[in-house]
Amino acid sequence: MKVISVINYKGGVGKTTLTANFAAELAYRGKRVLLLDADPQCSLTFSFFPPERHKDELGGDGEPGSDKTIKLWFDALTSDGEIPSPELKDLVIPELEAHQITRGRGGDIGLIPSHLGLINVDLDLAYMLSGAAPGKIARRFVKVHGQLRAAMASLAEGSNYDVALIDCPPNFNIVTKNAIVASDGILIPAKPDYLSTLGIDYLVRGYKELVEEYNRNAPSAKNRIAPRILGVVFTMIQIYRQQPIKAQRPYMDTAKIPVFDKIPVFSAQMRENKTIFADAPESLVPVVLKGYSQQTYSDIVSEMESLAGEFWKNVGSLP
Repeated sequence: MKVISVINYKGGVGKTTLTANFAAELAYRGKRVLLLDADPQCSLTFSFFPPERHKDELGGDGEPGSDKTIKLWFDALTSDGEIPSPELKDLVIPELEAHQITRGRGGDIGLIPSHLGLINVDLDLAYMLSGAAPGKIARRFVKVHGQLRAAMASLAEGSNYDVALIDCPPNFNIVTKNAIVASDGILIPAKPDYLSTLGIDYLVRGYKELVEEYNRNAPSAKNRIAPRILGVVFTMIQIYRQQPIKAQRPYMDTAKIPVFDKIPVFSAQMRENKTIFADAPESLVPVVLKGYSQQTYSDIVSEMESLAGEFWKNVGSLP
C-alpha cells in the first residue's frame, strides 16, 4: 500500500474535491483505496458520509475516547494510556454510497473519518514535545511525528489496499507532519493564482526541513523517510475557447515559476465547475462516478481519467 498525502498551504484550491474524485476514479478502475481525513473541517468525510449520521454514530457523546474517528486515535496517543489506542482498521467506514457504483468493478473505498475536535489535538501533540531533557529530544521528536507512519504500516500488513490518500489540513501543524512522515508521496493541488503558487514554495521548504529533521533524529537508517513529491495538479481551471483563461496562464507557465524547476507538474488538469462539484457531496457520490453511472459530465470524466492515469503511473514509480 502506497500512502499519499494531499496538501497545499492555501485553502480553497480544490484539495478535497480532487482527493474524493481521485479515490472514486481509482476505485472505478478496480483499485482498493483508503481515505484518511486529517482535516478538522471534515469536508472529505462529509463527501462520503452524511453529517447527521456522523454526529450520532461516529462523533461520540463528548466523553474522551467515545468517538470513532481519527481524533480518537490521536487522543489515545496523547492520553498516557488513559484511552485505549484503536487500530486504524477499526475506524474504517466500510460501506459507503459510492460502493454501489464501484463494487461491480472490483474496486473499494474505505474511509477513516475526521472530527471537528481534531483542531485541538495539535496542542496536545505540541505539549508532548515540550519539556524533554536534551538527550530525549530526538527520540521524542521521532515518536510524536512518526506514530501515524507506524500505524499505517500496521494497517497495510493486515489489509489489501492499493493506495491510501490522506486529505491534510491547509497548514503545517503536527497532524500534517504526521501525515507527511507516514507518506511515500506528496500530491499538491493548486489553483493557478498568486497565493496558491506562492504556497507551493513555502510547502516545499517546510517538507524538506521536516524530512531533514526527522532523518537527523531517526535512531537508524531503516527508520529514515524519503517521501517524494509526485507533482502539482492544477485545479479550478477556467476554460475559454478550449484553453485556460488569460489571467490563469502566467501561473501555469512552469518556465516562469522558480519552484517548478524542482518539482514536476501534472500535464492533466481539473477544470472549475462550482455548480456540479459543490452539489456532489450532498449526494455522497463524487462527480466522476455520477458521470459513469448517468453518462453525464463527459468533460469531468475525461479529465479524471487522465489525471488518475498520470497519478497511478507516478505512484507506481515510488520505491
